[in-house]
Amino acid sequence: MTAPEPRLVLATHNQGKLRELRELLRGQVPGLDVDTQVVDAGTVGAPDVRETGVTFEANALLKAHAVAQATGLPSIADDSGLAVDVLGGAPGIFSARWAGRHGDDQANLDLLLAQLGDIAAEHRGAAFICAAALASPDGTERVELGRLPGTLLDAPRGEGGFGYDPILLPEGSELSCAELSGEAKNAISHRGQAFRALMPEIIRVLAAG
Repeated sequence: MTAPEPRLVLATHNQGKLRELRELLRGQVPGLDVDTQVVDAGTVGAPDVRETGVTFEANALLKAHAVAQATGLPSIADDSGLAVDVLGGAPGIFSARWAGRHGDDQANLDLLLAQLGDIAAEHRGAAFICAAALASPDGTERVELGRLPGTLLDAPRGEGGFGYDPILLPEGSELSCAELSGEAKNAISHRGQAFRALMPEIIRVLAAG
């Protein structure tokens, strides 16, 4: 039997993000097989897209539109990072390359902790921010934001998560993001908020198609 054709592309090669999206969509759209028809960029040969925007929203839309145009399919993309109050919102869109090399989580975390070494706990407010965007081949678009506020610890805690998770203590929590279970983190995370806010429009586009 021929496998069903893809109907939605997530503009990433991150399999964890793909699993999250599939679970959010499971059972939501009649006739949609999320395990074969909701795919990542690599599955359909979509190009990598440079994040040249100056906001999370701009970068998410850039990626979503580029993949939608390349594939002829609705596409979802996200951009996220850490905004630190005393740094005026930095690292922000540069979170993944704060120490100079993209994706070096440990170097990014170490540099940020060093920069905040003399900052008292009451001034270490920060938030994870995520913009999730949906773009269709006809150019229509929708973008939603999620925000997880908290306080930055002075040393990493926990073995889970990635990036800056070990140093953000979410508001109302005694555990860092890296100490939370995957389920608990997804329930409050910036990315989960943004994708859930976008979900009605994703379902509408898929149902119409």
